Amino acid sequence: MRALFSYGLAFAILLLAGGWLATGTLVQGGQGPGNGETPIIAVIEGEEHGPIAGALGEAGLLAEHHKPEIDPALTIAQRNELTTGSSAPLQSVRIQRFTAAPMPIEVPLRGRTQAKATVTAVAETTGSVDVVHVTKGERVEVGDALCTLDQGTRAAAVAQAEAGLAQAEAALAQAQLNYDTNTDLRDRGLAAANTANAAEVALAQAKAGVSQAKAGLDNAKAELERTEIVARVAGLVQDPVAVEGAMLNAGSPCATIVQLNPIVFTSMVPEAHIGLAKTGLDATIKTVTGQNVSGKVTYVSAVADNATRAFPAEIEIPNEDFAIRDGVTAEAVVKLGTAPGHLLPQSVLTLDDDGVLGVRTVEDGVVAFYPITIVSDTREGVWVTGLPVISDVIIVGQENVNAGQAVDASPVADTTEPTAS
Repeated sequence: MRALFSYGLAFAILLLAGGWLATGTLVQGGQGPGNGETPIIAVIEGEEHGPIAGALGEAGLLAEHHKPEIDPALTIAQRNELTTGSSAPLQSVRIQRFTAAPMPIEVPLRGRTQAKATVTAVAETTGSVDVVHVTKGERVEVGDALCTLDQGTRAAAVAQAEAGLAQAEAALAQAQLNYDTNTDLRDRGLAAANTANAAEVALAQAKAGVSQAKAGLDNAKAELERTEIVARVAGLVQDPVAVEGAMLNAGSPCATIVQLNPIVFTSMVPEAHIGLAKTGLDATIKTVTGQNVSGKVTYVSAVADNATRAFPAEIEIPNEDFAIRDGVTAEAVVKLGTAPGHLLPQSVLTLDDDGVLGVRTVEDGVVAFYPITIVSDTREGVWVTGLPVISDVIIVGQENVNAGQAVDASPVADTTEPTAS
């Protein structure tokens, strides 16, 4: 019973396959284009459009054969002439008019933030540290006290110098009085002339004594002031910071101050854009921490880096709240100005037969190809140069036409041009 079922199933499959093949076409090659194709059902019936073929055709099971639209007897050159030659119907394309507008020229840069300066406040005299007035991370302003050294005998030296100055001033006053008295007596003929020289010498010596005493006092006061180490710049205190009781010699550090206002963005300008780079240009900076700030280019190196052939540049950024830290990765966009350009949809860009990037336009019903240069890519489109001021750009069908080909151009329904943000 099982064998009978198997043979029956195989026979049914065979019938179905034969019926399916009967609906196909027998192709005999070597008889020219469009010839040698005969329905298999016609071979079986011995005639075309027999009763079985008619029934299968009405049921939609028979393959349909259509005559070729182009005469198969034509040569390849003749066929190309009919499809693309002068006698062929014009290819339809859709165009949109674009007009040149001021195009922002911007140069993107990658770099990092850097402190304007790192200044070490050092001792100018020798002494042990009595008081440290700051801690790490503390903000200081110009003139704020950082460290106080042991005064030692410096205060006594100032007092002694003040006393010496007072004595010198008293001696000067006495010498001046003697000189004035001698001059008066001489004028009245009551004193000898040679006494005038002695009075003048004494007055000069007294004046020299006062000057020397003042210099001594100034030196004593300066030495005393050197025991107070103050901040010369504003910023944040960083390591190293001295500790109380430490002995500092002249030149030893008391504290290190990182100057963060203004802070500097440092980067490298590619040599392709160095001709446009200059100080004073506006720039916007975005850090990896999400901070967006504005600044100005303050420095462009005249010498390129030997390895990258790029030029170091700096952008100064106001940072009054010290929110931007030193060493943060950031991106900057330097605004170089504007130039005439076209803002186009990216979809209209194409390549010619030589692989040149450009745009196809229509001029007096004929296709033209213009190589273009992409200046920047924005969310609204791409800014390009290289097109005429007013250009009818092919929006639809640009891949199906070539330069010099006559076309049937019609404007798109929406002629609104993209605009820059």
